[in-house]
Amino acid sequence: MSIGIKDVARVAGVSAATVSRVLSNGPVSVELKKKVEAAVKATGYRPNLSARRLRSQHSSTIGLIVSDIRNPFFTALSRAVEDAAYRAEMRVVLCNTDENPAREAMYLRLMQEERVTGVIYAPTRKMSEKLGAMKLDFPVVLVDRAGPPGEQDAVGIDNFAAAGQLVDHLVAQGHRRIVGLFGNTSSTAEERHDGYAAAMARHGLATDAGFLAPVAEAAEAEVQRRWAAGERPDAVLVSNGLMLLGLYRGLRRAGLETPRDIAIAGFDNEVWTELVGPGLTVIEQPVNDIGRAAMDLLFERLRTPEMAARKVVLAGRLVVRGSSGGRG
Repeated sequence: MSIGIKDVARVAGVSAATVSRVLSNGPVSVELKKKVEAAVKATGYRPNLSARRLRSQHSSTIGLIVSDIRNPFFTALSRAVEDAAYRAEMRVVLCNTDENPAREAMYLRLMQEERVTGVIYAPTRKMSEKLGAMKLDFPVVLVDRAGPPGEQDAVGIDNFAAAGQLVDHLVAQGHRRIVGLFGNTSSTAEERHDGYAAAMARHGLATDAGFLAPVAEAAEAEVQRRWAAGERPDAVLVSNGLMLLGLYRGLRRAGLETPRDIAIAGFDNEVWTELVGPGLTVIEQPVNDIGRAAMDLLFERLRTPEMAARKVVLAGRLVVRGSSGGRG
């Protein structure tokens, strides 16, 4: 049996209008608010978020919270989300967190205050684990990164399989000592590390992995540190486009050439990866499809608030270029 506002009002001993005011954060006394909230809990009532937001003056706004707008992946994702929102006659509020949980929390509070229709969000691992316990009054769709199973809708690529595909390709080119460098803030990097480790084990090879800040400067410093320490891997695999940029820059500054001295591969098929050196081997993510799928999940959640959480997993595409070739 469907529970409605009138049922909540009857249990609370107040009018349906009072229940509506409480649910929309309208002006009511503390005593009435407590009564209504207790009745909501007792009846198991779930507000029709879609109807509430369609009546709200802020119903045409989508929040988009990304981890690093400097990362070309998130720049392209923002464009894809904005295009989909524009077609739906909605606006987008963009926030950049720099992988900082405190900034994430601040922007989530801002979304509450602005009463957005919903949020598309690329969280750090720390925040994704907290989301289920947060009492947000809007639906959240995680993008590129996943939270605990069954808690939020999410969309991304099969990171485990994609990292394994890079390892398989490098091994096929004759590389055996393959270093993996991964970001240290997200579930995505963890999944890519796990795919790397599983593929290395499948080939009977030892892993050599490092977790770094997911930015160009950290990857550049790490490769220079390893080379100065006398480490000479056959190949290096990194987990995002910014780290790939830092890796390539670090090798150039050390006077090394790829693939003559070392092979490299990574994620995100940005324009520059085709133009530098012999071209860089990457996993291309279907960014536009990810953005559209995130918006579709958000709209479905608004139409059907009670449906089970869904996860859309798309495939990455291996783009082979000269950087992963056999060493001269």
